Amino acid sequence: MDLPCMPWQDHVARKWAALEPAFKEHFKSIREIEEIFSSAQSVTTQDDVCCLQSISARHHGHKDTGEAAGCRERGNISFKCRKYTDAALHYSQGVCFAPQGSEQLSLCYANRSAALYHLRHYQEALDDIVEAKRNNYPSHLLQKLEKRHAQCLTHLSSSDTHRAPHIADSGTLTLGLCPQAAVDFSPKKGRHLVATKRISAGEVILRERPYSCVLIPSIKGAKGDMLGAEYRCCHRCLVQTLNPVPCVGCAYSRYCSAGCQKLAWEEHHRWECPLGEYLMAVGVMSQLALRIALKAGVKTIRVVMESSRENAHPSEYSAQSYMSVFQLLHHLNHQSPSMLFLCAVTIAALCMKLSRTGPPPSAKDLCGPLTEQPDQDADLDLSPQWQLLGSVAFRHLLQLRCNSQAVLTLQDQGPSDALVQSSQEARMATAIFPTLSLLNHSCRPNTSLVFSIGDALTNGSGVAVAVRASQSVSPGQEITHCYGPSSSRMTTGERRRLLQEQYFFLCECEACTQMEDQIEDIKGQCGGGTSGLLCAECKASLVMQDSGRHFKCSHPSCSYLMSSSEVRQRSQEVQQDLELAVDLMERQRPGEALVLLERTRRRSDRTLAETHPLQGEVADAMARAHATMGQWRCAASHMERSTTAIGSQFGEDSVEMARQLFKLAQLHFNGGFRRSALAIIPKARHLLSLHCGPQAPEVQELQAMEDCLHESSSVLDFNI
Repeated sequence: MDLPCMPWQDHVARKWAALEPAFKEHFKSIREIEEIFSSAQSVTTQDDVCCLQSISARHHGHKDTGEAAGCRERGNISFKCRKYTDAALHYSQGVCFAPQGSEQLSLCYANRSAALYHLRHYQEALDDIVEAKRNNYPSHLLQKLEKRHAQCLTHLSSSDTHRAPHIADSGTLTLGLCPQAAVDFSPKKGRHLVATKRISAGEVILRERPYSCVLIPSIKGAKGDMLGAEYRCCHRCLVQTLNPVPCVGCAYSRYCSAGCQKLAWEEHHRWECPLGEYLMAVGVMSQLALRIALKAGVKTIRVVMESSRENAHPSEYSAQSYMSVFQLLHHLNHQSPSMLFLCAVTIAALCMKLSRTGPPPSAKDLCGPLTEQPDQDADLDLSPQWQLLGSVAFRHLLQLRCNSQAVLTLQDQGPSDALVQSSQEARMATAIFPTLSLLNHSCRPNTSLVFSIGDALTNGSGVAVAVRASQSVSPGQEITHCYGPSSSRMTTGERRRLLQEQYFFLCECEACTQMEDQIEDIKGQCGGGTSGLLCAECKASLVMQDSGRHFKCSHPSCSYLMSSSEVRQRSQEVQQDLELAVDLMERQRPGEALVLLERTRRRSDRTLAETHPLQGEVADAMARAHATMGQWRCAASHMERSTTAIGSQFGEDSVEMARQLFKLAQLHFNGGFRRSALAIIPKARHLLSLHCGPQAPEVQELQAMEDCLHESSSVLDFNI
């Protein structure tokens, strides 16, 4: 769970410790959401709001001409280095910080138009030129801007690159459960999904948009690069854009289009905008909880609450209705009193701040920006409307601990021009998907999740998740997915501990209850179906002894022992060398990386089997280093070694194996090994289609490779 920043946690912890014992005992005894929030709100004062304001001051969420000028200067530095994408991102920051109508705003728009022009985004550049002129661009600089304006028009008239306007949520994406699945209920499992008919591997079981989502603030890279999604993506629909439309009130929020800006304003941002830095201090979960309540509005909340009292388990389930969010489990009785107090006081402080700007959302009575009212009686209780909205936001905050879903995207690791890309999943947003939340956890799930953002699957608009069957699902079988702890990555004990701490249940899935726990524990610690460790004397495999304190040679005549602490130390040494090698490759020094990796491999070969995960990582890194130097045969050989380790750890039909085969196919294709490439591509395409769908970019790339190889069948095949 993403908690508020530490200074605010410390403040609330001190407040909790200083409370009267009678109040704390009463608070611990409360079992109703509304009463818990009311009790915490009754001791939340203006001093708490002022403390949060002081803590929030380190974040920059308000308009600031000086900040805008600094962003523009950083953009100019990138522009001079011909890093036009970075320049556009910096100029966009300047656009967001610059006050409306200021000269600085016009300069940021004009400079961004130059970066976009060099990136051949002519329509976007033209739009920025119009905005620069509209915001009082200096007259003595107009000649250069007019010239760029004419150049953009020339390029647009001579090509078919006109941009289709993005209309938020206008797509006709087919949403919902497939006909072979349904929502079921049992006292033990609650609401969950089951197959009503056989579902074949690769079939889409569910496709759903989030009820609401919040981008995760990024961490700037060591070199000052702006890497995060908050700079590149629409703050409502997550679509990437280099020319975001800024919020007129705050410097943080930005959107892919005026349409998305308007929808965000109506749904939540009209109330969020005055909070600015506060929301960055209280964390993503608190912001998402408040956003869900704001989007629903007081009127809808009252209707849903009344309906829930009358019918605890409705016979019909609508994925995009607020009712489906409201009824998700909040696990109130599993939360500690101090955690409940932190969550309740956080929401109460936000609502106290918001209550000074006007009434909460009820009907669509939206007008201009909210403005803070004079501080007449700051410590008065919240109005009934704000009390209701606050208690519901508190409810959602508790729900999100178990029901939020990280929106994951694949990000390329290493240089952008690398001939063989290594990708890694990165969390870009936190969302609430009502139907997806009904899927129970399994450490060996029968589904795969794929997120689509602004692509063909979402008709260019917004974000959606597709849940695909990763194996055949029989009628009556429960449909499950993995919350994080997986049997291919963690031991049974570790998985159960994490699931108990985060989700409040003892996992009893097949992987956790089978009588192979000891084998699985060895696999989790050491990799592969066996221990993945080799005897340093006879090279036989090592097996676990003394509940994991030692590993003993499996050969009857050998008495070699290795302690678990020695195993950890050697693994850490290999991991450190790997990190150094990757850093060398990122700095365009593949030769030095290879020297280090060869030494690491020789050392690891003494004690690690080929199936050990670390052996796979070393081989993968060596493959990328050789590929960077154009040594395709060596690169492919090492990638095959890495694929062996991946298959042992995750399984031959896993998505991890699919991505590894994709990289191997790239190596064979780039190296001109036609026969080998044509042997690998079908399997890689099949696995990627099964887990990610036939429209996934990697699947399309594999198809293009195969078509190219078939068309050039007369070319000499060097793989003899």
